Amino acid sequence: MHPFLITTADLSAYESRVANATEATRLQHLTALAWQLRERDTVRAGVLVDEIRAALSATLSSSLQASCQQARLLLIEGEADWLFARYAAGETRAREALRLFQQVDDVAGCADAHWLLGIVRADVGDTVQRDMALTECGNAARRLGDRLRIDLSDAALARYAALQDLPSAVARWGNRFDAPIDTYHPGVQPWIYDFWAACGHLRGDFATSLRYAVPMFDSATDTGQIYRAIHCTANIGSSLRKLHDHQAALTWTEKGIEMARRYRWPRCLGTTLIQTSEILRELHRFANAQELLLEAIDQFDGRRSSRQYGIALQYLGHLQIDLTKFDAALSTFNELEQLAAALNQTDLRMWASRGKAASLVRLEHTDAAFSAAQESLELARMQGDRYGQIEAFMLLAQTQAGSHARPEHSSIANQFDALHYLHEALAVAAQIDSYIVPGEIYDALAEQYAGRGQWQLAYDSSLRAKESREKSTGKKAVDRALAMQIRHESERARAEGEHQRNLARAEAKRVEALVEITDTLNRLSSIGQEITAQLDAAAIFRTLEQHVNGLLDATHLSIYLIDDDNASLDCMFGVDAGKPMARRSVSRTSTTSNVARCARERCEIIINREKTVVDNPAHIPGTVPSLSALFIPLEIGDRVLGVMSIQSPHAAAYGERELLIFRSLCAYGAIGLDNANAYRQLNATLGQLGDAQQKLQDRNRKLEDAYRTQERASLHDPLTGLHNRRFLTQHIEAEVAFALRANQHRNPTDWDDSHENTDLVFFMIDVDYFKQVNDTWGHGAGDLVLQELARRLKSVARTSDFVIRWGGEEFLVVARATNRGDAQHISERLRQAVLEQPFDIGQPEPLVKTCSIGFASFPFAPGQADALSWSEVVEVADQALYAAKRGGRNTWVGYYGTAKTDRSRLRAHLGSNLAELEPTGELRICCPSPNIDPKFAIGQASL
Repeated sequence: MHPFLITTADLSAYESRVANATEATRLQHLTALAWQLRERDTVRAGVLVDEIRAALSATLSSSLQASCQQARLLLIEGEADWLFARYAAGETRAREALRLFQQVDDVAGCADAHWLLGIVRADVGDTVQRDMALTECGNAARRLGDRLRIDLSDAALARYAALQDLPSAVARWGNRFDAPIDTYHPGVQPWIYDFWAACGHLRGDFATSLRYAVPMFDSATDTGQIYRAIHCTANIGSSLRKLHDHQAALTWTEKGIEMARRYRWPRCLGTTLIQTSEILRELHRFANAQELLLEAIDQFDGRRSSRQYGIALQYLGHLQIDLTKFDAALSTFNELEQLAAALNQTDLRMWASRGKAASLVRLEHTDAAFSAAQESLELARMQGDRYGQIEAFMLLAQTQAGSHARPEHSSIANQFDALHYLHEALAVAAQIDSYIVPGEIYDALAEQYAGRGQWQLAYDSSLRAKESREKSTGKKAVDRALAMQIRHESERARAEGEHQRNLARAEAKRVEALVEITDTLNRLSSIGQEITAQLDAAAIFRTLEQHVNGLLDATHLSIYLIDDDNASLDCMFGVDAGKPMARRSVSRTSTTSNVARCARERCEIIINREKTVVDNPAHIPGTVPSLSALFIPLEIGDRVLGVMSIQSPHAAAYGERELLIFRSLCAYGAIGLDNANAYRQLNATLGQLGDAQQKLQDRNRKLEDAYRTQERASLHDPLTGLHNRRFLTQHIEAEVAFALRANQHRNPTDWDDSHENTDLVFFMIDVDYFKQVNDTWGHGAGDLVLQELARRLKSVARTSDFVIRWGGEEFLVVARATNRGDAQHISERLRQAVLEQPFDIGQPEPLVKTCSIGFASFPFAPGQADALSWSEVVEVADQALYAAKRGGRNTWVGYYGTAKTDRSRLRAHLGSNLAELEPTGELRICCPSPNIDPKFAIGQASL
């Protein structure tokens, strides 16, 4: 079972498994890696999918594992479709994967397919299908007992429910995720954070929303949920904007834009552009805001049924109001209202009504503005959004401003005036802790009191407006400080997390060191086997040099062996700074040579200098001066064979680890050299045996050559030089496999009109009245006809086609990678090649001959790859040949399967008369002349 999500730290293990995989496990590990890269590196995941699918196609495996792998590849491709907003393609792949998973009862796969269907339907705005798919995902996960997938589906349902009806979502899901966050899988944590962040944001508690959103970004990034991480940057920017920290908000949204442009996912780019534009709008940078917002809306071109597009419409409408484009704003909020109704999301409906009211007020459409403001108020109450209620009351007050009662001509009966709605706004504001009533409300109150002549109340309201603005300025500073505090808390949490990760990395390094030691010992064991298996001293020297350079810091390696008279040590192998050393000898009694002392005293010598010794008597002229050196005797029991030395120009190059490794190499080298010496002596006494063995090898080679010659001859017809049936049997399966793969996704309804060269077409060709040639002019003349016919068939066929002598005067042409619609033209060219020129048979008059041809293609029936095997298709072509004979010869007949072909009926007629299937539409017969009746039963034609 594939884990649904893993952390970045775990990803390296997947890479290692692929690097170290055997042939039998490579595809399995590649599939697992591609699955975990689906969002981290979508392009690379796609490349791996192509590699895996090609390998699976080559094996033609139909095992359960292969089916699961094919389905998993569809999910990876489907998720890429979703990321790039190709929703129809993504859903198609998800449903096909679900079908395959259900066939093999892969419950985890079914859960993952439902998950993909859910997030696709979420992005296209289909809330009903979204929730159904996510619920099915959870049901499959519960059947499996997979807590990660259970929690993930529930958290997603909770998050989406909050956007539709916050009070109901909290009542339904509020207690579901109250356990400590670290008790959940890291892959689930971003969705839980997102749920609580959305709840806070919808309530107007932006500090709480921010506290959840920042760790959500880190956990989403760490678990490869890049799509959610990018959307999270927009949510963080929105919360920081609400807390008046616009600079920090821009930092986050610009990070999101950079990530979105790098991954090129249109929905993500649109979301981050939207939030950035709103920040710029609040900073009164209207031109920049409009530029980004229009680019964001372009990202939703053709996909304007999502929540994110609705948010873009909301911000666009407010920007149009700022730019005094009130008619355009009203049109934008009307579009948002229609989208909100389709998505059934209360907050979008509330924004649409509020925006409409604001636009209509400015257009002085008072009655319509009043209705829209009332609807906005009702939706805000339903959502529990007190801030939204205050804004709605302000809009209602604006619709009543200018008169103390509704105008008589109004079609809306309303007993309240502007003053009433302003007091209602104040009453709601009093219910919000630490809320500072906007100065605009007190300004409006002062204006209403002044209009009624209540000058003292108007004056008091003006003073309160001033106080409110002073408090608001301070509140903005407090909000910015709170945002800064949250950012600092997040950074501290990140630092603590990094500290823990550093501790984990240190422990991993310790484990890695132990693993390295174990690997070194295992490697030394393998090297020992390699060295001791050699029976040639030169090969042992080369092997030692290879592994010394791979394991140790050594610019010098030399191997000295004691000569036969035991008086000196001869340098049998030496390399210094990559160059071979000249042969030299050292007396065993030398007092200046470390090699001689090492052999004489049978001791290890370790040299570690800080600087080069001037006039060193042990230095070999022409070699690189060394600061570090090791000399170890090559010993077998109580015998010393010689000395091996390594040297380095670096100081302190050799410690305990290096000594252990070199000591092991010397032990293996001694064993190998002793074995090589014994083998050399044995070979000296077995020279004659070696000669005999050489002669035997020569004889075996001749037998092998003769066998190969015979093998080649067995694949060709000796008379015509064409391939024979045995050749076809050996090669046809690969061509059949190619045809099956090439036609796998071909639409059965357009085969007749297709121009794809993906079919195998079998042409059975028979010389007409060939027996008369043998009877009249003898078998020699018949052989000449067959040889010339073979030449003509090869001249018509492509070099890639198979031309087979099937038997007697019958030939088979197999056209590879051909379109079945071209078979008629090929048949006619074959017929003309036989007819157009007489055959020279050594007689005064050349002989005119004709041929009959029957053909059929593989796959035989559209959409039914297994309707007939290739050998059965050859049998069909043979029946078509008999129909051509019966129809008058010197012609051709072809049989085609159709989309109506019934497999069982087709096989039942193979041994009788396939033409009986034509009236039912299960067989299409093709022939060049209306004089030919292709329905003659087989076995009736006279050859």
